[in-house]
This record gives sequence, structure tokens and C-alpha cells, in this order.
Amino acid sequence: MAAATPADRDRWADALRVGSLLVVIVGHWLMVAVTPTGEITNTLDLIPRLQPVTWVLQVMPLFFLVGGVAHAHSLGSLARRGGTGPGGYAAFIRARAARLLRPTLAFLAVWVLLGVIADRTGLTSGSSWQAALVVAALVMVPQLLWFVGIYLAVAAFAPALYRAHGRWGLWAVVALCSAALLVDLARFGAGLGILGNLNFALVWLALHQCGFAWRDGSLTNGVAFVLVGVGVSGLALSIAVGPYPVSMVGLPGDEISNMSPPTVALLCQGLALIGIAALARGPMARVLARPRVWRGVVTAGAFAMTAFLWHLTALLFTLLSAWALGILLPEVGSAAWWWSRPVWFAVLAIPTAALVAIFIRFDRGPRSAAGVVTGQPRWVDWVAVAGVIVTVFGILMVSIVGVDILGNRAQFFLFGMLTPGQAFLVLLVGLGLLRLAAPRAVSRT
Repeated sequence: MAAATPADRDRWADALRVGSLLVVIVGHWLMVAVTPTGEITNTLDLIPRLQPVTWVLQVMPLFFLVGGVAHAHSLGSLARRGGTGPGGYAAFIRARAARLLRPTLAFLAVWVLLGVIADRTGLTSGSSWQAALVVAALVMVPQLLWFVGIYLAVAAFAPALYRAHGRWGLWAVVALCSAALLVDLARFGAGLGILGNLNFALVWLALHQCGFAWRDGSLTNGVAFVLVGVGVSGLALSIAVGPYPVSMVGLPGDEISNMSPPTVALLCQGLALIGIAALARGPMARVLARPRVWRGVVTAGAFAMTAFLWHLTALLFTLLSAWALGILLPEVGSAAWWWSRPVWFAVLAIPTAALVAIFIRFDRGPRSAAGVVTGQPRWVDWVAVAGVIVTVFGILMVSIVGVDILGNRAQFFLFGMLTPGQAFLVLLVGLGLLRLAAPRAVSRT
């Protein structure tokens, strides 16, 4: 694969995709902590002085940037092949959904089965800390699926925003950033908290929109310097003057989170990271042109998404194994805890590698081209739109309420209480609608 890489491949974008997922994995392994009473908490909550580290380690903005680069490539190719007809949207969104949902559904199937086994064997009952840990895990581990739901939603907007970029260029980024700022002003200034949920779309779409500029070369070094300046000054001002917390990830018990919903502080941090990445593009392209370095990126890229989905499962397995073997873990923040982190990461890599070896086949399924077909009935696009909307909400619901179908414990989602059973029903309806949106290929001369 490395040897077959085209000369015009954007290797730095590929490296950013792989690197951002691996940083998330290591960050979770560092942040997830279990108290002596079995409560799952966050290291950043126990050691507040570490929270500024998230200004660098919150790398999800880079993943959405690279998503914009990839979508620009796909949509440009689709247009050149005549795929902008009525069936083009259905073809594009089904290709994106299949790529994301194939490994995600395998992950959910395993965790639903684990939840059923835990319930039937009594692991979730009782007042022991072990039972509390199992119940918490059935909710905590699927939380990483928020990324899959939001990314699929962003992909659904990509065709329209790609056209907007073609017409207005970087002004589309400015418009999305301005809208996100207005939402936060209404949320915190006027007390309209419910409006903050609009930034689940606006913030990530603004960062994704930068990928279109990256792809066509309009994200120049001059623009990159502006992004760094605006991002750094905006982040500093937001934290110093605004109501925003220092951490760029959500922490237990925080009244305000920069992640849920995303805030202007997170947007500024993301813009700064994107600017820095753009400035490093030239030097990193030369580094990545070296065969050995590029082979490393290609190798890691082959399993990065699968590792992302299963790394928390590996963490939980390791924690439960330590408990079963009577191994006491060092207190979070102690000298022993710090010195043991490299060993801890190496230990966690073993079950993660085993899970990747088992489940990577779901990430390597057939990748349908985002190509098109003309002569499609127009209603198929509306079915695709409905399908992606319902699927996104289903995934987000599952990420909040968890996978304990038999326990069916309700959790709050947006406007009210929701059970895992209801969340999975919504997800199944969405998947059915996406299947109905299948475009039929039409031969052309």
C-alpha cells in the first residue's frame, strides 16, 4: 500500500487522521480512573493542574479537518463522474455511512451481548463496587460513539457545504464561526441554554469546512497564521473572561462542558490547531516522503479506527483482570502512578491489539465508490436524508444511555428520559431508512 501511494497523495492529512485517533486512545487511557469504591472518574478531575494539557491533546478538530479534506476529494470525484444528479446524495451518504457503521455495529453487537450476560449472571445487581463498575461500564464505554454520530451528521451536510465553499470560499468558515459565537452569546448571555445544542452542528461543521480550503489550497500560510492568532487569542479570552472551563474535554460534575455542547472556546482551540497543522504541512510532507516513515503511517492507518472503537473495552478488561487477580493499582497522581504510565500503556496495548486482530475485518469491508448514477427518482434523496437524521440520533442516544438492554435504565437525553431499548429502536429505524435509500446503478455510454 505504501509503495502504491500516488505522488499527489496528501500524506500529512493521512498522518493527522491516524495521529489524532491514536492521541485520543492514549488520552483516554491516561484520563480514565477508577476510585477505590468502583466509581469511574477522570484523572483531570482528580488532578486539575493537568487540564491545560487538553489544549493540545484535544485533537478531534484535526479529525474533522481531515474529514473535510476527504469529503472534498470524494465530492470532486463524484462531480467529475457525473454524480451530481438526483441519486448522487444517496450514493454519497450511503458510502460514508457504510464506512462508519460497519465497525460500529459490530462493536454494539458485542457490547449488547456483554450487557445481556452481565444482567443474566447477576453482575449488575447488588450494591458492591464491582456491580457499580459493570453498570457504569455499560454506559461509559459506548460514549465514544458520540464521535461516530456527529461525524456522520457532518458528512450529511458535506455536499451542500462543499457547494457553499465553491461559491464563497473561506467566507463560509467565517459564517459558521460567527453563527457558533451568536449561539454561545444567546446561551450564556440571554440564558437560552437550549440553543447551545445548535453548536453540536455549527462548531464541528466550521472545523470540517476548513478541510475544503485545505484541499483546494486556499488555506495558505497567511490564512494559517490568522487561524493561529484568532484561535489562541480567542481561547485565552474565552477562559479568562468567559464562563468556559479550562479543560477542552468534559469532566464529571461540571456545570459547563466545552464538549457537550461544543463551545466557542473549543472552536478557537480547534482553529489554532488547524492553523498549526497547515503551517507544518510543507515540512511534514518532506518527512512523510521517506519510505520508512510513510510505511508507519500506512500501517497505523489500517487499524486506527478499529483501535479507537475497542480501546476502552481493553481498558475495562484490564481493570477487571487486575481486580480478579488482586493487583492493586497505584493511587492516581502518586509518584508510582506517574512512573507506571509507560508500563500501563504497554499493558493496555496487548488486549487492544488482540481486539483489533479480531474485529478489523469489519473495518476492511468493501468500500463502495461515491459514484453515481443518473436517472434516479428524486424521492430517494429524501429517504437518505431521513435515514441519516434518524441514524445519527439513534447513535447519539445509544452513546448517552448505553447498551444495557435488559436493565433498560433510563438516562436523560436532550428533552427527557430515554432507555437503551428506545435508543436502539430509533437506530434500527434509521438503518432501515438508509437501506431503502440504495441507489440503482444506471449504465452510461
